[in-house]
Amino acid sequence: MHLTESTWRDADAMETSLAVLPVGSTEQHGPHAPLGTDALTAEAIAAEAVERVDREVAVAPTVPVGVAAEHRQFTGTLWVSPDSFRSYVRETAESLAHHGWDRVVVVNGHGGNVAPLREVCARLSREGTAYAVPFTWFDAVDPAEVGFSGAMGHGGPVETSLVSHLRPDLVDETAFEAAAEGGADGWGEWQDGVNLAYDSAEFSDSGVVGDPGEGSADLGERLHDLASDRLASLLDTVATREIPVESREH
Repeated sequence: MHLTESTWRDADAMETSLAVLPVGSTEQHGPHAPLGTDALTAEAIAAEAVERVDREVAVAPTVPVGVAAEHRQFTGTLWVSPDSFRSYVRETAESLAHHGWDRVVVVNGHGGNVAPLREVCARLSREGTAYAVPFTWFDAVDPAEVGFSGAMGHGGPVETSLVSHLRPDLVDETAFEAAAEGGADGWGEWQDGVNLAYDSAEFSDSGVVGDPGEGSADLGERLHDLASDRLASLLDTVATREIPVESREH
């Protein structure tokens, strides 16, 4: 049940302790893909996974802005500090727990959110507020599993394929060539194991890593299916996992 579409009586009637909280970002994904790519993909995978489990799940509204200052040179990118992001996610999870949904899976679509989410979920769990775990869809799947040999990239074939499947109206295929020509082969500018670049504009003129033209809506459908299956399995595990007593004593 999605809380946005429910009344408080609907929510009150739910008999579950399990919730999902999608989080993403509003940031550049090249000249061809929407700024909301990371929020859109996280929300879609969360929604599909909830449909695949045989249990009630409270679905919280998507957090649309994340830790994305690395893309700030590209117009439309929005970002918050890691501290603000952690606080917002933590307090939202605390609100869910207040209503009895104290097993929370945070479904993430943005790389910059990964480290802060691991920290905030650990804090929630150790303090006993809620048992919270982060799920980042592109860490849960390997594109090779669905027949794609390339890398994840940024605004590249993997993300673009998923958006092409979910919302083809938001993908401008006529901009693929410009995205690839102004893009980079990999993330960052590396020397001796050190990434010298902090922002994507330092190594990618288009903001893209990879060639979006190498993807397809069919690849996106397979990625969506696999990621949703992985998340559904995780939801079942979180719903039934025995939580260590120490997590509830402090």
